[in-house]
Amino acid sequence: MASQDIGLDRSPSAGARRTIPLREITLPHRCPRPVRMHVLARAPYFEGLSEEELGRIDDRMHTRSYAAGDPIYRAGERAEYLYVVAEGRVKLSRTTAGGTETVTDLLVPGELFGAMSSLGEPHHLQSASALVGSCVLRIGQRDFREVLAFQPQVALRVLDDVAARLARTQSDIGGQGTETVPQRVATVLLRLADKLGQDRGSEGIMLEVPLSRADLAGLARSTPESVSRVMSRWKKDGIIDSGRRWTAVLDRARLAHEAAGEGPATTL
Repeated sequence: MASQDIGLDRSPSAGARRTIPLREITLPHRCPRPVRMHVLARAPYFEGLSEEELGRIDDRMHTRSYAAGDPIYRAGERAEYLYVVAEGRVKLSRTTAGGTETVTDLLVPGELFGAMSSLGEPHHLQSASALVGSCVLRIGQRDFREVLAFQPQVALRVLDDVAARLARTQSDIGGQGTETVPQRVATVLLRLADKLGQDRGSEGIMLEVPLSRADLAGLARSTPESVSRVMSRWKKDGIIDSGRRWTAVLDRARLAHEAAGEGPATTL
């Protein structure tokens, strides 16, 4: 895996704002068997299986590589495969009635995504694309049914997952509840920090992903304008910092207070 350090260019007129080095990561477009076995062992459906059992599942997987921005599938297309992120990052998104793309999740190695008609989803409800150069594994319906036949514990986990998806759907239909915009944005940033963050000590927990305010708004079920106001206040208060392709959580404890609704009252 190659990387190149890139410094943010700050002219004297930019003031005393910190310069935070970013690493531009180029991922190989291949998934050798050791990588596949490692990520399958981390996938929720297959966690705890023996190496032999994982090998039988890997034999039924097919590898696909994507450059940054490449679509993996689009909303409305027939759902025939389940996918596992092997390397890179995958973005899930939906398109609003007005034609605006809103991000619904960011996935890291080991996470499952996709849908199948046999799991009650005949068509994809979201689009998936590579956020950076990525490698994913995919398995078709026939092969997945064979896995369920020889791995009953996987079948039970799938049933639990389908039930959880139905519960989330009912929750979404119920609306956004009583959480405020700052609470939802803080919750999203904390979740991303756990999934994607790199602890840089005094520089905070770094999220080196190209997230726009619109992306954060989609994840937080809000509007870009409201998210911008929240983020601007937190930057002023020293809770977070951000640039064009990065966000840093500087004070996780205060952000957790915001997520719990214990931050200062804000009208948005």
